[in-house]
Amino acid sequence: MKRFFLALTLLLSAFLSLQVATAADKIVSIDGSSTVYPITEAVAEEFQMENRDIKVVVGISGTGGGFKRFCRGETDINDASRPIKASEIELCKENGIEYIELPIAFDGIAVVVNPANDWVDYLTVEELKKIWEPKAQGKVLYWSDIRPEWPKEKMTLFGPGVDSGTFDYFTEAIVGETGASRGDFIASEDDNVLVQGISRDKYALGYFGFAYYLENQDVLKVVPIDDGVAENGEGPIEPTFETISKGLYQPLSRPLFIYVNKASADREEVQKFVRFYLENAKWLVEEIGYVALPDSAYELALKRFEERKTGTVFGDQGAKIGVSIEELLQMEGE
Repeated sequence: MKRFFLALTLLLSAFLSLQVATAADKIVSIDGSSTVYPITEAVAEEFQMENRDIKVVVGISGTGGGFKRFCRGETDINDASRPIKASEIELCKENGIEYIELPIAFDGIAVVVNPANDWVDYLTVEELKKIWEPKAQGKVLYWSDIRPEWPKEKMTLFGPGVDSGTFDYFTEAIVGETGASRGDFIASEDDNVLVQGISRDKYALGYFGFAYYLENQDVLKVVPIDDGVAENGEGPIEPTFETISKGLYQPLSRPLFIYVNKASADREEVQKFVRFYLENAKWLVEEIGYVALPDSAYELALKRFEERKTGTVFGDQGAKIGVSIEELLQMEGE
């Protein structure tokens, strides 16, 4: 009898070990953009409620940091707040990683100040450039350096770290060169750190994704931006769902993506997750505070995934500044 129970215990133990190993194998690993993170995290939570045997692990190391891991084959999916860059395309090639590019939302980059700031009513693109370009370091230090009538008080600048896709897009759109920025600002890949810093400093200014502004608008003040282009509307434009979706908030509106490793897409758990993502993104995106794409965009993305269509519609040029939802749809449909 003792032998029987011992054999039964060993058999049960082996069965449980097998179950744990099988469950451990069903992992979808994701890293990348802090801007896209809230969307992917929300999708993951909903997905895991229906698929309890699959674990979705979502990290935040910034778009660039995420691509470094993704292009080495360390993750299944990369969240990205900009298209893949030429250097990242090359890294993926070197490691034999093919990828499927899937747009999942539209977003604006909000420029924000402390609510106690009562002098900034708007900023022009040229003024933003004057603040953030590399030659501003050590020279453009006070608010009065931007407009003489503003206080002679030192600005405290906050922005995403250099691995952030938001940093890449902002510098390209405002300064005219990806990664070109003054270095004397407080940087973080965690947008919540930026929110806290700006909300506590009357003389602060910073930028990050529109959704983080919406979530914290009680402790922040958004700054309308004037790009000087009449077609985008007269005068300064504030980021809103409407101005972002209609392409009026320029040049700081941009599409958001997930990139899927083609080899990973052969696994059932990854297939299930990506299909769930594209089928449920629209309502989750809007619920969290981003601009959802039209239904046709998600249908095109799902078709691209099912056909395992690899590469990027942006070529090796990276972000295209000022692309509208309509233009994105046209690019995706070609």
